[in-house]
Amino acid sequence: MSEIVKTKLKNAREAIRKKEFEKARDAALGALEYEEDNYFANVFLGLAYRELKDYEQSEQSFRKAIASDEQQLHAWQGIRDLYEETKNHSEYLKSLYKLAELYAAGKDAVKCAEIIQKIIDIRRDPSRSSPVELAEALALLLPESLFYPVLSSLPPPDPTNPSTATFVVQSAIHNSLPILEELVSIYEQDETTWQESEITKRRQRLDAPSPQEVQRAVTLELMARSKLPALYNEVLNHPNTSDELRRNTEEKLLEMKQQYLFALPAAGNENKAHLASELDELINGIVLLKIPNELAWSLLLESKDAAQIEDYDFNLLKQFIGLFPRSPLAKLLQAYFEHIGIPLMEDAEKDGPAPSPDEELDYIEIMMEVFSSLNGSILAHRIIAELYEQDTDYENAIKVSESGLELVRRVEQNWGRPLKQTKKAFNVILATSLVHYFPPKHHPRALKLVDEVLAEEPDNLRALLARGFILEHAQKWTNSADIFAKVAKLDPEGLDYGLQAKEEHAWSEAMCGKLQVAADELREVIAVLDQLEGRDEDKARAWWRLGRCFWEMGVEHREEAYKHFVTALKRSSTFAPAFTSLGIYYSEFLEPPDPNRASKCFQKAFELDPRESDAARRLAEGFAEEGEWDLVEVVARRTIEGEGGLEQGSEAKASRRYLPLNAWAWKAVGAVELTRRNYVSAIEALQIALRTDVDDHMSWLRLGEAYSKAGRYAAALKALERARELNTEDWVVSYFTGDVQRQMGTYDEAIKAFRSILEGRPQELGVLHSLGQTYLELGRFELSTSFLARAETSFVSAIRVTLELLDASSGLRRVAWKTVADSLYQLSTFSAFSDEDAVKDVVATIVSLVTAYHGKGPVDGLSQSLSIDDIADAPVYALQVASAAYEYRLSLGAINDAAMASEHYDLGVAMSAFARHTPDSEKREKAQQDAIAHFKNALRLEPGNDAFWVALGNATFLSQTALCQHSYVRALEIDGKNAATWTNLGMLYLHYEDVELANEAFYKAQTLDPDYALAWVGQGLVATANRHDREARALFEHATGLTAVVPEADLEYATRLFSKVNATSKSRSASSEALLPAFFVLDRYCKQRPKDASALHLFGLVCERIGHIELGIEMISRAISVLEAAYEQSEDPVIERQFTIAHANVARLRMAKEDHEGALESYQVATGLLPEQKEGDDADTKALLAQCQFGSGLANFKLGQLPEALTLLESAMTTAADLPLIRGHVVVLLAQTLWAIGTGEARESAKNQLLQSIEYDPENLLAINTLAGMGILTDDDGLVDAALSELLSLPLDQRHERDPEREVTYLLVQHHLGQGDAMQAISVAQKAVFAEPERTDVRRALASLALRGGQSATALAILGGSAQTEASFAEQRASLALHAVSLCLDRGNKDRAAEALRLAQKGIMLSPWNQRGWETLAYVQSRLSQ
Repeated sequence: MSEIVKTKLKNAREAIRKKEFEKARDAALGALEYEEDNYFANVFLGLAYRELKDYEQSEQSFRKAIASDEQQLHAWQGIRDLYEETKNHSEYLKSLYKLAELYAAGKDAVKCAEIIQKIIDIRRDPSRSSPVELAEALALLLPESLFYPVLSSLPPPDPTNPSTATFVVQSAIHNSLPILEELVSIYEQDETTWQESEITKRRQRLDAPSPQEVQRAVTLELMARSKLPALYNEVLNHPNTSDELRRNTEEKLLEMKQQYLFALPAAGNENKAHLASELDELINGIVLLKIPNELAWSLLLESKDAAQIEDYDFNLLKQFIGLFPRSPLAKLLQAYFEHIGIPLMEDAEKDGPAPSPDEELDYIEIMMEVFSSLNGSILAHRIIAELYEQDTDYENAIKVSESGLELVRRVEQNWGRPLKQTKKAFNVILATSLVHYFPPKHHPRALKLVDEVLAEEPDNLRALLARGFILEHAQKWTNSADIFAKVAKLDPEGLDYGLQAKEEHAWSEAMCGKLQVAADELREVIAVLDQLEGRDEDKARAWWRLGRCFWEMGVEHREEAYKHFVTALKRSSTFAPAFTSLGIYYSEFLEPPDPNRASKCFQKAFELDPRESDAARRLAEGFAEEGEWDLVEVVARRTIEGEGGLEQGSEAKASRRYLPLNAWAWKAVGAVELTRRNYVSAIEALQIALRTDVDDHMSWLRLGEAYSKAGRYAAALKALERARELNTEDWVVSYFTGDVQRQMGTYDEAIKAFRSILEGRPQELGVLHSLGQTYLELGRFELSTSFLARAETSFVSAIRVTLELLDASSGLRRVAWKTVADSLYQLSTFSAFSDEDAVKDVVATIVSLVTAYHGKGPVDGLSQSLSIDDIADAPVYALQVASAAYEYRLSLGAINDAAMASEHYDLGVAMSAFARHTPDSEKREKAQQDAIAHFKNALRLEPGNDAFWVALGNATFLSQTALCQHSYVRALEIDGKNAATWTNLGMLYLHYEDVELANEAFYKAQTLDPDYALAWVGQGLVATANRHDREARALFEHATGLTAVVPEADLEYATRLFSKVNATSKSRSASSEALLPAFFVLDRYCKQRPKDASALHLFGLVCERIGHIELGIEMISRAISVLEAAYEQSEDPVIERQFTIAHANVARLRMAKEDHEGALESYQVATGLLPEQKEGDDADTKALLAQCQFGSGLANFKLGQLPEALTLLESAMTTAADLPLIRGHVVVLLAQTLWAIGTGEARESAKNQLLQSIEYDPENLLAINTLAGMGILTDDDGLVDAALSELLSLPLDQRHERDPEREVTYLLVQHHLGQGDAMQAISVAQKAVFAEPERTDVRRALASLALRGGQSATALAILGGSAQTEASFAEQRASLALHAVSLCLDRGNKDRAAEALRLAQKGIMLSPWNQRGWETLAYVQSRLSQ
């Protein structure tokens, strides 16, 4: 260092001392100009900058100094003061740690202690540091700290001067226990908080594992970084630790090690074994010192691997009871010791024998109460399991043993070591309990456990006994005898296992037929048992078995056997098998038999033990013979319960149940449940019975019956088929099969089945009833699908079959009359009968039966005149007879009969229908009131039937609005998902013009049942009310397409469609195709309503439009007949007008069929019914009269009666003066008539008439075309031009609107062809195609002209283009002939010739009535043959 630098440093130091910091700065900077790394220059510069508040430059200067020499204190002290002044706590702490290290390195203990004390003080400020950071600071005072060697040189603290800067550090160095305690407290709080928050966070994840797995994972992570174990050891090893602190610390360490051990995975983990060893050492130390740490004692007891409870060291258990008297386990152990007579005090053992248990205390009850709080104790489970087994409560023994094995598995996993002896002990208890719990139900499972135990310990007596019992129940008597002999050999003097083995060995020998040997062995066993106190059950069993041996020896030994049975009961009066054997003795051996005593014995045996199946079966048979079916069920169910059949609960599936031992009991239960209509229970019971006896015909039959009545028809058919295979002669199988087929809707097969039975048993009442019911249901089905003739035949057959039933017996009269009345009611819905004689025949038979009953009820007025000779309207008459039959059926019932409600309902429905059909207003009112009364009576008897409420609502629809609405609402409260009820309610709202509510009701009905057609009809009516005609039409169309046929929907849809086509379509072909749906629905409707004049009339008009003229004439003629009959009864002017219109329309159709005379006759009838023309007549009357006069004139014209025709046409002209459309048609026909006269004057008159008409009505296209036609015929070009000029001058769209059939184009083409100007004709046709290329008729005309010119290829091209257009089917069909001819004329291609033949044949198939098609086929074939 140069003198200049030294001088400057000296000046800087002096300036700092004088607090002249600027001079100090300059001096330091001057020194740094010579030596920029000079340590003291940078230190002085940093001090100067700090005092000048230039902290950034100060820090840089101190950092440069530190960089040049890190071991010097001055720079660190300066930067420490800088950070303290600027309150940069993090850097301040770092500088303190560095200074502490430097002081420690310099062995300056005092300075080092002062720095550490300052660090600790800072960390104690919660606003600056966390508890963990404080713990890290406190750890600097522990022996593991870097500073501890230096700090340990400090002298002990002076208690008289606690204010020194190092007092705290000195105290901690010479007594670290307070520091350790504080560290433990900090880390305990921190780790607990972290563990809880981490568990909560992880459990909230989407893929979170189970809570136990989360707990285990978090524990492993925590223990991997935890500092508490080391701290606990430090506390335990500290000389100043108090006993209380030591116990608390040991408890915490034990709990932590236990948690860590249980969290570690068991497989292949060396740490787990090491940790388990440490935990054992800690536990053993606690137990050895008898420290009252319940966790340690519990871990020791629960992890002990003991073969017997005695192996747990009773002294240890007594110490546990003394240390933890309030513990549940201690209470259980104390009660257990008291129960088995072991004293708790050691002095009591030395003084004398064990005290007897206090009889006032129920120690078992105490143990059971405490056990509920010991779910995790293996020892408690072992004690309780053994108690249950000793008490023969095998069900609970099994449950507790299974829970104990689960605890053993968990302890093995937690400790990482096996508990073989404990596991084996539980397996033995479980196996033994399974063997004796509903044997042999659980024997397969028990055998697996026994094999496991014997594999480890081949001479385990209890396991060997269990195997022997299993072999006994399997009737492997030789094997079981060997097993029991082995046990007896292993325990020859044992009064428990050994003696039991000897008895069972004797019994096995007896079952092997060695009766005398067995009897001798049993006497030896009895001799030993009789010397023992108690064991009455064992004594009774031995005596009974001895008696059984003598019983099997033969008849001569039966009396001795009887004595042994009695002796057995003397030994134990509750030994059930002895009662069973006595019952058999009384019933089978005693002379004479004593059935009463036998029955009492069987009852006693069954009461004592429901497993006495022999006694139970004999009891059930006796009860069945006496008709006591309730007692049969009681016996059967208790037998099932005794064999464990209900162990899995009543909800268990039959396939999962154990194979029953007593199939007869399940059969009995199935039969009883079937009679009680509990079909699900019956099915289950019969399935279980069939698992044992698969070839039982009667069980299969009953199962099929139960399936059918439960609605499971496919399963029923399979079961019944199996029953048929087992017994082909049983007609009942065929009966049930037919009944199932009836319910499935396969009526023909059901009828065949019933008919086949009746061939052999013609008087079988149930079969006759089912056959009649099947015919009735078949008729209803056929009626719903519009097969009216078939339905009529079915209803008649139902009545005839039921009449046979009535002739055969009077026992089923009410049921039979129900079928008869229902069939008659269905027949009354027909408008006419296809076989009226057959219907009258059966009705007459019914009349002869019901007229014998003189009713006083509401049908009285109807039934007084029931005579087959007075039939005017057969359906209405059938309804009258049906009403009488319903009333007669009602008279057959008792006052409080359950069927009375249904009978009132049926009669009410019939009366309501009669009220709708009768024209007599007085009868109508009376019938309606009677119907309402019957519905109310039905509701009084059965108010929960929604159908009755709906019927009442329908009956009061028009008369009592409030009651009607109430009825519908009540019906919906009972069944809110009935679409029909919602529809009825909607109709009510719509009738009273509440459109919004009606719409909601219909929408609800559609939602519930989208296939219910009336709901769509109602929606259509709502749309009509809202004037949404397009939507209404679509809704009606949808209703007609549904499966269920609703005639009203068909008629409404057809009416609307016909009106729409009339209003919108001007093309005849288009309207013909558009009316096809109306044709089909009207055809269906008229078959169902053949006397609906309006529908017949409309059907005739539709037939006219689509070309079925003859059918149209037939339909309108039928309408005329119906109207005529109706007019004769009522003379209603509206019907008269309908009659007149019908005659006018049928006359027009007859004109189309060239029946001119018939047409003229109909026109004359219609004209005769119309009033003569006068002022004030309405337009409809004028139009009708004009049409009749016009039609009559046309008919006379066709008949050649021209003068009459002219007169009528002139009259029509006068009548239609104010009706331009009709007048235009009349003018044309008048002109045609004049033209037909043939004279020049007449033809000129015809032309003038047409010209005047065109002048009067320029849009009369018919007159224009007729005038043009006259011009063409007379080659009068001027007349043609005059007729067509105005029309041709119009714009194309207006021209097409006036001429929808394009008749003008046709006339022009014919005009040019008539003049021989083919090119001009083709030009006109081409213009038409250019204007409307999508029309097939104009293309067809152009193609025809091309063919005339020999241009077949051109014709094909034109027709090919028409195939690409969206033409109607009729138009494309019309083009087939022309297309075939065009292909045929193209000789260059053989394939085209074949295609021509195919098209010609196709045209014949599509239109076999078209003569032109046949001509085309003949032409094509002739061309092909050339």
